[in-house]
Amino acid sequence: MTILTFSLLLLIISYLAGFVGALTGLGGGIVLIPALVLLFHVDIHYAMGASLISVMATSSGTAIAYLKNGYINIRIGMFLETGAVIGALLGAILVAYLSTNLIAVIFGLFLFLSAFFTWKRNEEKEIPATASHPWSEYLRLNGSVPTTKGIKPYKVQNAPLALFIMTIAGSLSGLLGIGSGALKVLAMDQAMRLPYKVSTTTSNFIIGITAAVGAGVYFSYGYINPVLTFPVLIGVLFGALTGARTLTKIASKTLRTGFAIVILVLGIEMIYKGISGNL
Repeated sequence: MTILTFSLLLLIISYLAGFVGALTGLGGGIVLIPALVLLFHVDIHYAMGASLISVMATSSGTAIAYLKNGYINIRIGMFLETGAVIGALLGAILVAYLSTNLIAVIFGLFLFLSAFFTWKRNEEKEIPATASHPWSEYLRLNGSVPTTKGIKPYKVQNAPLALFIMTIAGSLSGLLGIGSGALKVLAMDQAMRLPYKVSTTTSNFIIGITAAVGAGVYFSYGYINPVLTFPVLIGVLFGALTGARTLTKIASKTLRTGFAIVILVLGIEMIYKGISGNL
């Protein structure tokens, strides 16, 4: 395969990765890592490095559009990012010392539970909370989201629990080279009880910062390959922009179902890789 053919194929796959990442809040790595490892036989460490770059591109490509449409809650994003950045730095440092295979299996099992609870929740039939967690009041995390029936206010629940989950998510991001968007969305959707589109868009906003921390460490290890990252960056960016425009037209229940299916597949992939020792 010539370098031109390789770059074109990678560009197409990266576009799909960015599109899926923008819709689900997971980042592009969920598609990119298995594609690089299984289709192109790229070393897993270089694939994870390229994945972190793709996550940064997905975040950059969607943040402006989602902010303009009123979906992202910046205060929640910055609050949760404090835990995610600390976790990402710790995970990236420990990548050379811990068994990523065991962690991948545990992560995969946790994703199965995440898929179930995400799919099960029906926010349209929930009674809106009348009070929020004291941290949410103090930090002014409550907000509103545009819907087909107008602007809908929401109260933020369980802020400390969400911060803890985000720290774990950041650690997995640095350790496994993924955006860990599944845990980020779970923290906001299940712990904070946010509207789903707020959870996914705010996750997209957060994962770029988390990935930047991990990417710096991966770069110091020599795991960032320009031949891989350039087509990945271009493809994911355009895919993310397309996904951002598509999200506003899709119902939350459809997004939930798609998210549950994607992370279920990711969970199977993680368990398989962990058991087979391919991480």
